[in-house]
Amino acid sequence: MVALVIRHALIAWHAVVVAVASAVTVDPMLERPPTWSIPSEGEVRARVEGCLPDPSAPMPPAVAEAWGALADARGDRLKAVITGVAVVDPRVADVIDAARHGRTPDLAWLDAADTPEVLRDSVELWWARELVRCDRYDEALPLLRRLDLARSIDPATLLFCRGACEHWLLETDASTATLDQLLERERDIPVRYARVARLLRDDIAALSDDSLDHIARRMRDVTRRLGLGRTGTGTREVQEGVVASLDELIDKLEKQSQQEEQGGGAAGGGAGSGQGGAGQPMDDSRVAGGRGAGDVVPRDLDPGEDWGDLPPHERDRALQQIGREFPPHYREAIEEYFKRLAAGAEDR
Repeated sequence: MVALVIRHALIAWHAVVVAVASAVTVDPMLERPPTWSIPSEGEVRARVEGCLPDPSAPMPPAVAEAWGALADARGDRLKAVITGVAVVDPRVADVIDAARHGRTPDLAWLDAADTPEVLRDSVELWWARELVRCDRYDEALPLLRRLDLARSIDPATLLFCRGACEHWLLETDASTATLDQLLERERDIPVRYARVARLLRDDIAALSDDSLDHIARRMRDVTRRLGLGRTGTGTREVQEGVVASLDELIDKLEKQSQQEEQGGGAAGGGAGSGQGGAGQPMDDSRVAGGRGAGDVVPRDLDPGEDWGDLPPHERDRALQQIGREFPPHYREAIEEYFKRLAAGAEDR
């Protein structure tokens, strides 16, 4: 009897849970729909086949094989389309060959009036992606921004490459907007795009303008440009911006140090301010504000003992602490100093 009552109670409780869950379900009308869509395999195939030199000719087996990836919306559709078209269009084959050998392809034929729109967009997107893979972000971004997302055969690749370029070039707002738009269809895009986009999104959101990290990234971008032989106006503008930001940061730090020094002198009210008394260290590591006579408390040294020497165990402990708190080159420099000190090559 008790078991029967418990069973009925559980059934009633399950019904209540289901009813509550139904009541709190988000109204689909309140959900924000994605602002872009992914074309189906049939749509892509129909658009691309219409731009072939002879759409009525039998499809070569190599084209059919290359386009096998079109069925997978998360696969590399762009590569499938370009590889397939290259079989029957030598101009596209020349573009692929030039990129493979590190040359800039001749794309003037894309601007011809008789070039189909889908072919022009697809080749430009493919070339822009190749530029991104070669770290030529500032060259790829203008191409990516002029492409129409609505008519692209691979809008996920377009958004990902655009967001990656904007991220590298530190266009924070633009990168955030582009990556957010890409992630509207996180479940439908390639996994590699979704995971990297989230990392880029979190990284750019945590970056502050004119911070040391921001300046370091701009210096890295200058290094990239110079490594590619880009020494024009764009590179010089980035360099000048880095110098200006560094000057501003240094000026800010100097003013902060002066304020701390003045504040320490005023708070102490004379000699010994900010200190615990003669012969005692300061409570915090900062610029001293005192105006004492400069007398040094003499230290009693044993015969043969030099000021600055540390017992071996204390020296090892100090080196371990340095290794935990500072970059490796600090420890290496101090170890070298100790060696020179032991050999008598360093002034004491």
